[in-house]
Parts: sequence; C-alpha cells; structure tokens
Amino acid sequence: MAPLTVLSTRKKALARLSRESEIFSTIIKAIQEKKGDNIVSLDLRQIPEAVADFFVICEANSNTQVRAIADFVEDQVQKFTGETPYKHEGFTAQQWILVDYVNVVVHVFQPETRQFYGLEDMWSDAERMEHNETN
Repeated sequence: MAPLTVLSTRKKALARLSRESEIFSTIIKAIQEKKGDNIVSLDLRQIPEAVADFFVICEANSNTQVRAIADFVEDQVQKFTGETPYKHEGFTAQQWILVDYVNVVVHVFQPETRQFYGLEDMWSDAERMEHNETN
C-alpha cells in the first residue's frame, strides 16, 4: 500500500503552539472583530492521530460573513505574523471555509453546516475552550 502522500509531505513546525502563541491569538482576535459566533478552540496536542495542535471553530450567519471572517483571518495572520495558509478550502460554497496553518486549522461554518459535521463531537477528547467576547 502506498503511503499517504498528503500527510507525509505536510511539514509540521518543530515548536508546538499554545493558546498564547501569536498566530493563535491573532486568529481569535480576527474572528471576534468580524463578529464570529460561538468561537471554540480544541487543543489536539494530546491526541496522537491529530493533524494539528489546535482547531479554531466558529460560525457566521451568511455566506458573506463566512467569507469575510476567513479573508480577515488570512489578512491579519499575514500582517501580524507573516504566515500564509498552507491550504484553504470552501471559498466557492462558503458554507464551511477551512484555513489551514498546519499547526492550527481554522473552521468557519454556517450554523447548520457546523451542526451537521459535528467537529467538536468528533474530537471530544480534546480540551475545549470558548473564546466569545463578553463585552
């Protein structure tokens, strides 16, 4: 059987991220600024089969807002950290846009799509933290 080339060519940074990492905090702030709802991070560092250190998951109420959040995350991460995504997907349908920074993967969903795929349930072993603004 041939190796999974997608996973074997994926480069993972040597230093593991934390919630205090610049890229992580930049992502959270960008989502909050564009009024993303139900912002959650899943710490996947203790799960051996996980492909990233963190998932950041949020939702938006329209295709336009899903796109705006994903675009703004990319813009702000580039501006403040110099990082560009390894990959991004979903910009056509705009029901679920994924922005992959290798060690942190951002998922911007419409509510129905988030509920349907249930990433939080699928990764229920991960430590979960909410990042909703209280102001």
